[in-house]
Amino acid sequence: MRAHVETESATIPPMSTQPTKELESFPNPAPERDYEINFECPEFTCLCPKTGQPDFATFRINYVPDADCIELKSLKLYMWSFRDEGHFHEAVTNKVLDDLVAKVSPRRMTVEGDFMVRGGIHTVVRVSYPSA
Repeated sequence: MRAHVETESATIPPMSTQPTKELESFPNPAPERDYEINFECPEFTCLCPKTGQPDFATFRINYVPDADCIELKSLKLYMWSFRDEGHFHEAVTNKVLDDLVAKVSPRRMTVEGDFMVRGGIHTVVRVSYPSA
């Protein structure tokens, strides 16, 4: 457990949440209908596995749920869990798709990792389920 942090102006209590790879779901309230859910996660970070430097990205997740939907707080904590891990852009985008599909078995899903420019190159990785 983390200790309180003392500052000149206040005592900051320990964080009540921590990053986790555990995703949660809830029952789809309208499983008889196809409808699309779109998430945008603009604060994704991980580390470059070659240099250890931070990589920043916006992840866009679009899916048509089947029996279950992704619970948002668990998604936030899941995305946060990559912050101190080294991943290639292609690998982490595919991992996010694989983990989400394993959790909720959607009818369709696309995950896009839109990474900030590094070394003069802007990278966008888009993966889909089922594969085209």
